[in-house]
Amino acid sequence: MKTVYGPFDELSNDDALSWNFPDDPGAGGHRGRYLWTDAFGVVNFITLFKETAKPKYLTLAKRLVTTVHDVLGRTRDGGKRLDGATDEEPLRGGLRIGKMDAKGHDGDGQYHHYLTLWMFALNRLSIAADEVEYNDLAIQLARSIHPRFLMHCLSGDVRMVWKITVDMKNVLVQTEGHLDAATGYVVYKLLQSTAAKQGHRNGVLNQEISDYWNLMTRKGSLSPGNDFLDLGMGLWMCHIWRDEPWAMKLSDKALVRVEELLGQDSAVMHRSASQRLAFREFGTCVGVACWDVNDYLESRVAALVQFWDKHLDSKDTEDELKPISRVMYATALNAGAFRRGYLENDE
Repeated sequence: MKTVYGPFDELSNDDALSWNFPDDPGAGGHRGRYLWTDAFGVVNFITLFKETAKPKYLTLAKRLVTTVHDVLGRTRDGGKRLDGATDEEPLRGGLRIGKMDAKGHDGDGQYHHYLTLWMFALNRLSIAADEVEYNDLAIQLARSIHPRFLMHCLSGDVRMVWKITVDMKNVLVQTEGHLDAATGYVVYKLLQSTAAKQGHRNGVLNQEISDYWNLMTRKGSLSPGNDFLDLGMGLWMCHIWRDEPWAMKLSDKALVRVEELLGQDSAVMHRSASQRLAFREFGTCVGVACWDVNDYLESRVAALVQFWDKHLDSKDTEDELKPISRVMYATALNAGAFRRGYLENDE
């Protein structure tokens, strides 16, 4: 975490209140911010707070949230908030991904799965700090972006897209993101549940949750996938509502697939570091950490982490991927606040 967010371990709590996170490379994105990496960063700071009981780590989580909203909640030149947002409602315009390029096939925009992960980070902060405002910000973001990612077809069907423009007015990628609807259902339901426990806004996301449920329960929509990150984040998502039948079924399938991917005979596990992506594999570690698994699978996750202990800083690892890899490596070591039930007042 220090390699991405600076030498924060010697800070006093007063110093943490004004801490400026480095922006070169920072989280590795535009102006030093990348939404996916920083979502992990916020949750990791909350884990550090819980593990050490040092208030400065909670302060740093809040500072990082403010920094992300001030950079990715504004246009690329920083001159104004994104369309629809105001000082009173800073997330009404969504949040940029933080891609280095403004346009192009891998240019800036808004990703549904990044936004839902950021909502989760805000929810964790709301619970850890016992401050309603952060969950309310997550709900503000949730309501604002939801209709922008839903497409109403001439046939009357509704489907999702997974990438839209920064101003949320146009679709950049027409296809649906795998498990985006299910993740939307999981996170929006979590936000609504937390709001109810906080004593206000009952049923605030009922319509959005219903929309996601209808999308995720279409025939063939729920499958574990074959990618390390997809499997891991799917397992994480399922554990939040682990007692629901769909989550039980999907997680059972995903754990079988993970055991195959991480197995001693898996060809993937015998590839060189240059043929693998650390952050995607750490996603699997995070997902597995959210479940009680057998000793063999635990040993295979440990083997994966040990492999990257030796290769994370190798020349084969692209510089632009080092921040996301390092922050997710920290989560792989201790998934902490990613696990529901880790924080008080969370169940």
